[in-house]
This record gives sequence, structure tokens and C-alpha cells, in this order.
Amino acid sequence: MTKPKLLDLFCGAGGASMGYYRAGFEVEGVDIKPQPHYPFKFYQADALEFPLEGYDAYHASPPCQAYTKAGKQWRKNGRQYPDLIGAVRTRFEGEYRYWVIENVPGAPLFNPVILNGAMFGLRVHRKRLFENSFTVPFELQAQNKKPVKMGRPVRKSDDVIQPVGHLSGVAYAREVMGIDWYMTQREIAEAIPPAYTEYIGGYLINAIKNR
Repeated sequence: MTKPKLLDLFCGAGGASMGYYRAGFEVEGVDIKPQPHYPFKFYQADALEFPLEGYDAYHASPPCQAYTKAGKQWRKNGRQYPDLIGAVRTRFEGEYRYWVIENVPGAPLFNPVILNGAMFGLRVHRKRLFENSFTVPFELQAQNKKPVKMGRPVRKSDDVIQPVGHLSGVAYAREVMGIDWYMTQREIAEAIPPAYTEYIGGYLINAIKNR
């Protein structure tokens, strides 16, 4: 049976892509920057201009700096960051039926599904929002432990980590996040655990099969 084909826009090093692959999709990625560690077929191109024909579903993770708490101070100092969510949504709506837009808390997503590491038994603090063109149920789990930023030593094996910025312990962070291919410090700081999109991808692949 032919697998449905998904295009991952702003794919980075492939955290989201791997989740969809594990859910049963054939995956290809697009990013404006080279992504030497991306684990699937890759196109270096502008995600807002790359042709969308020929795919069954789409995922997009536009740059998040316009919405993050970390970027707030830089924005106050006059630094400009692209706000691309509206442009991505406009590309998807109407002609394309099955799509997902992912971003950080504070991003202007409509009725998003909220996922975090605790929902999947992962010791990682990485809350993310997903706007979907199909139904995805969720029940956010409380993160019972205060996260340890990865610039500090991880003291206990059950510590909940927060891999951000100039983090240390990259290999450990990859293990905790369920990323079993190589990523650099910067790539892991921006990646989402594949478990998030494997979960969403299960509902997406069922929606496509039952259309």
C-alpha cells in the first residue's frame, strides 16, 4: 500500500518530519537554509514559494522568534523578526485539505492543540501549539517538576530538561527527546520531539484514509 506523502515546510533538522514518518507518511522537507542532518529528502528553497502540488498533507513550523519570551527583549530593542503564520495559513486554506501549523505559546494560532513532554512520558519541557485542519483530541498533562535548563548540570536521571539556547549535554538532550539521529546544539534547541507529530500524524493519516 502506498504511503501518503507529507511536505514539511521550515523543516529544520527534522524533529517534526520524523514523527510523521513514524506515523506512516513518506516525508520530504523544505528549508531556506541548508539542513545537512535532515533525515529525509530535502529541498533548499523558500517555504512560501515552494510548489505544494503532489502531496497529501502539509506541516509548517514558521520561525518563532516573533512570539517567544526569549525574543521579547530583542523586539523591544528594535530587532525585527518575520511573522509568517498568516502567510502560511493563506497558502494552505481553501485548496489544501490536510495541514498542520506548529509554533510556540503566544503564537497567533487558531484553536490549537497543545502538547508537552509529559503527555508522552518525556522528561523535556517543550510546550508547543498545533493548528490543524482536522480534529485532534488532547488532554494537556501537568509537568510536575520544574525544568532544569541545559546550561546547568542535570542532577538526577528523572530531571525534566529545558534544552534551549547554548545548552550543554546535547547527546543527552537528543536521547530524552527521542531524537535518534545527529543534531547540533542549535538544531536540538529548536527541534520538537518526534512523539508530538507522531501523535498528530496518527489522526492525520486516519483523516486522509477516511476522506
